[in-house]
Amino acid sequence: MSIPAGAYTEHQGQTQPKTTIVLFSGELDKAIAAFIIANGAAAYDHEVTIFFTFWGLNILRKDELVRTHKGLLEKAFGWLMPRGPQKLTLSKINFAGLGPQMIKQVMKKHNALSLPELIELAREQGIKLVACTMTMDLLGLQQEELIDGVEYAGVAAYLGDASQGKVNLFI
Repeated sequence: MSIPAGAYTEHQGQTQPKTTIVLFSGELDKAIAAFIIANGAAAYDHEVTIFFTFWGLNILRKDELVRTHKGLLEKAFGWLMPRGPQKLTLSKINFAGLGPQMIKQVMKKHNALSLPELIELAREQGIKLVACTMTMDLLGLQQEELIDGVEYAGVAAYLGDASQGKVNLFI
């Protein structure tokens, strides 16, 4: 199997593979999968970028309400979208909110990290968390509403990372 040109970057005298993930979904199970893959890639010394767009941006929202100056439409989006990883629903078997509680219990029983713990691990491993600025504008999200440590960029920055990536995923 041949490695695409530019798929590795120099890292302390060695080549380091790159992995990029577009996290479009704001559903709990898909977010967990994305962060498990990202943390696994980082553990294998990949340089990892997760680019959050559309509903995936909800994963980066702070749990608490942040007062901002917004128009009526932007406020409506804010009210309708889940605020943070604890409020996400499942893509299947949501059961009016019982599904997420069930999966969290199963994960706890099997000593699996929760989504907030996976996010923290990603930050500790230096995984780049990038919020799509265009989508933030469309949905009326502001930087102060997102967790600390997030980078802000447009699609061109993502494409720059992805064009050098050995692994590129869309979730």
